[in-house]
Amino acid sequence: MVEDGSEPSAAQTDADSRRIDKEEAMASLTGNFYRGEVERTASWRGRLDQTTNWAVVVVGAILTWAFSSGDNPHYVILIGVFGVSAFLVMEATRYREYDVWRNRVRILQTDLYAEMYAPSPDAADWQTRLAQDLRNPEFHLTMREALTHRLRRSYLALLLILLAAWVARVTVFQPSQPWTETASILGVSGVIVATAVGLFYAVVVLVAAVSVRGETVMEFQE
Repeated sequence: MVEDGSEPSAAQTDADSRRIDKEEAMASLTGNFYRGEVERTASWRGRLDQTTNWAVVVVGAILTWAFSSGDNPHYVILIGVFGVSAFLVMEATRYREYDVWRNRVRILQTDLYAEMYAPSPDAADWQTRLAQDLRNPEFHLTMREALTHRLRRSYLALLLILLAAWVARVTVFQPSQPWTETASILGVSGVIVATAVGLFYAVVVLVAAVSVRGETVMEFQE
């Protein structure tokens, strides 16, 4: 029935039917799209975990070998520092990829599903945002943001463990020799080596500390 009490015309009925069919198709498509993006997000999250796991394995292997004998060179621990740093760069690159899919999932969660349960008057135009992201996909995080985030979350602890192990290796592990001798590498003075290591870690800690005061990148933050 239309407002004047008359029966709806065939054209109106067809239009209403097409509108309902379109809404149902859109709902089904959105649900399938959401599940697909969740699977992609989980897949990239798994890649992040794999990178971290390999970094932990490498650290464990290096420390085991370095402390297994006094004849083993201490600088293998420093090689491990560079190896962990390489894993950090690799994981930051993967995290930027992961954030693309995570961002789409969060748009649907916060602007579609949340609005279905508790509508808000200032709801964002999620369809436009999602369409723009699909038409022109791009990274939402800079490489610096991704690096500092993964550094704080995982890799700073690994790097500090390697630092503590290196200090113990050149001091406590060989107490009969001064650390300036045990810390030397291929004729390079131990003082110079220790200074270089100290500067590297000072930069790492400073970057991590400054990034905390800046814009944080959290798992579920916009």
